[in-house]
Amino acid sequence: MINLTGETALITGGGSGIGLGIAKEMIGLGAKVVLTGRTEEKLRDAQKMLGENCFYCVNDVTDKKHLPVLIQDIEKNIGAISILVNNAGRQIKKPSLDTTDAEFDEVINTNLSSVFALTREVLKYMIPRKKGSVLFISSMTAFYGLPQVLSYSASKSALFGLLRTLTVEYAHTGVRFNAIAPGFIESKMMLAALDRDPSRKEKILSRTPVGRFGDAADIGKAAAFLASDAAAFITGVCLPVDGGNSIGF
Repeated sequence: MINLTGETALITGGGSGIGLGIAKEMIGLGAKVVLTGRTEEKLRDAQKMLGENCFYCVNDVTDKKHLPVLIQDIEKNIGAISILVNNAGRQIKKPSLDTTDAEFDEVINTNLSSVFALTREVLKYMIPRKKGSVLFISSMTAFYGLPQVLSYSASKSALFGLLRTLTVEYAHTGVRFNAIAPGFIESKMMLAALDRDPSRKEKILSRTPVGRFGDAADIGKAAAFLASDAAAFITGVCLPVDGGNSIGF
């Protein structure tokens, strides 16, 4: 039912973590995937791992002036972008009253303003073709409060407004817009941090009904589904992929 053969997906921040997990699933279902990120070494390693249907472009999403050129080059040299995954992001963890204006603006610029700018450029190609799927990667911080991540929480919550407005403006063109809110997804950094804070680890697992952390493949499978024709009548939604954490007690 889920088949991405013939599709070309652009995944920002795709060299590692969730972005890489999404790329792996989409390539496995037949898509060509273009990864972007700031570190060429990560992108090159990802390309070697994923094979001939993986391409990469070194790019900083906050360099908005370059985005039209990036999209034009991908469309011309790799393929018509039919899937966009806005995955790149950044986080600053510190008490809210210690967060400077510059730090707040930096996170908002990466996680929200640049997401809109890139999406706008891709839509200029998707809308005339009357086909496309745009995915936003939100966060559990958009569902409940977590301390010391004010700018990150604000940016990921604001994606809901972006999602809803784009849906009601452009869903009639054949382009769909959806979001995924990952739960606690395993990474070396997260596991190391939780090993130093066993009470926090227990708290997270105790309110996650399935009783485990997620992994990048869990997000990748959800993204592949939402991007595919199997989700043809799904638009304007944010799907928590969290093992039930957002409704756990």
